[in-house]
Amino acid sequence: MKNTPAQISRLRPLTARAGLLGIGHHVYWGQFDGLLDEMHRKLRHVKGLIESHGVEVAEFGLLDTAQKAYDAVSKIQAADIDILFVDMVTYGTSSTFGILCREIHVPIVLVALQPLPAMDYPNGTTYMQLCNDDFCSVPEFTGVAIRFGRRPPPIILGHEKNDPVAEAEIKSWCRIAKVLHSLRTARIGLMGHVLESMLDMHTDPTAVTATFGPHVVLVEPGDIFKHYRDPAPGAVEKWKEQILEFFDTPDPKSDPLTEKLTASDLDTAARAAVALEGLIAEKNLDGLAYYYEGEPGSELRALVTNLIVGNSLLTGAGFPMCGEFDLKTCIGMMIMDRLDIGGSFAEFHPIDFALDSVLVGHDGPHHINIAASKPVIRSLKKYHGKPGSGAGVEFQIKEGPITMLSIGQKADGKFKFVIAEGESIKRPIPPTGNTNTHGVFKPDVRTFLKRWVAEGPTHHFALGIGHHASDLVEIAQILNVDYAVVTPVESKL
Repeated sequence: MKNTPAQISRLRPLTARAGLLGIGHHVYWGQFDGLLDEMHRKLRHVKGLIESHGVEVAEFGLLDTAQKAYDAVSKIQAADIDILFVDMVTYGTSSTFGILCREIHVPIVLVALQPLPAMDYPNGTTYMQLCNDDFCSVPEFTGVAIRFGRRPPPIILGHEKNDPVAEAEIKSWCRIAKVLHSLRTARIGLMGHVLESMLDMHTDPTAVTATFGPHVVLVEPGDIFKHYRDPAPGAVEKWKEQILEFFDTPDPKSDPLTEKLTASDLDTAARAAVALEGLIAEKNLDGLAYYYEGEPGSELRALVTNLIVGNSLLTGAGFPMCGEFDLKTCIGMMIMDRLDIGGSFAEFHPIDFALDSVLVGHDGPHHINIAASKPVIRSLKKYHGKPGSGAGVEFQIKEGPITMLSIGQKADGKFKFVIAEGESIKRPIPPTGNTNTHGVFKPDVRTFLKRWVAEGPTHHFALGIGHHASDLVEIAQILNVDYAVVTPVESKL
């Protein structure tokens, strides 16, 4: 179909490395023939489930004595894992868990997937019970975690026989592992300065590294300008073709600031995209937050005010980009992208009191892969509130559930997640060359907006599809970041 949006492939595949081990009780193996083999089968089953979600698994065997657990610690620490799954294959004493709880400082998730949905009671045996005793020692383990001053580990609880709840939880934790891997290994560029007087935008790069993990690469405008000034032969034409294939270029409608995409604006947008690619490769970046104005009438101003088209395509490819120097929201967009739910750069626009919704969008980077239809480019005669002119991107995100994440900062300097779930509704949007989507939130738009701002968010937020507040809460708890969930959440927190 003509209006169906194309999907952009990722610049780099999502990845994570999980540790996996089983817990059992050594006394059982001599008592019940075949039980140890069944335990290893169960461990292989869980390994396959994790690997099916694109996560590499480092396996540490079956720990059935305290000494084996102590011996495993150095191997687990050396494996550079993002998460540790502990498969509760049968009852095991907490001496096998205590030292892991004390020494392993990545998230630990207990997996209790018994083979049967229920025991075959008329034919039940002790052997059958031990094969399905996955939950038996979970209270012992969580109690030990609390005694050790650690957060009790979350639990994936279910069975092997077509259990969509357990399967969804494994998938969710694999996505969270990818978030954690990206955050601790990312290089996020920061170029320019805060847009004058936006006091909520100021962010200390050291605090970002301390809390989330990525290195903040300080980028000079000249670092990208050199790629704009002298693009590789044929690269600009290639980008022009990609832009015209990916976007519609309709005639203007009601807004006198807009016009049909001009050849000049297309050329500038393509050259800016080439420059972005060159910068990303040279600095080995995984994201970029920027704002710069340049001298009026200069080539540098033309470049730094025309990154919108390129950064929208790159954001869709898994490279989050934020205008207005918003490093915090760049982190939020990366989190959402690694959860594979999008992550658009957004803020609140006018409220529709008649329909009880609010427009959410921005004049900059949105995640193209969550567009409801083929996105549009319009030439803008001026960018309202900012210098420059050029191509602007316009589209709505997909209808259905949405999740919002704003990362604010408190008076003590610590970060805070402000989270909400809502619905994206297909309703008319203004043809202004900006992205906009109607967001509907419980209990009503007035109450929601008052509750949202009361939690101290940055005025921008990352916008994704689906309801994933529970995942964001888990990430906040892992990172030891305060959080507030503003709307009712159906999924378990």
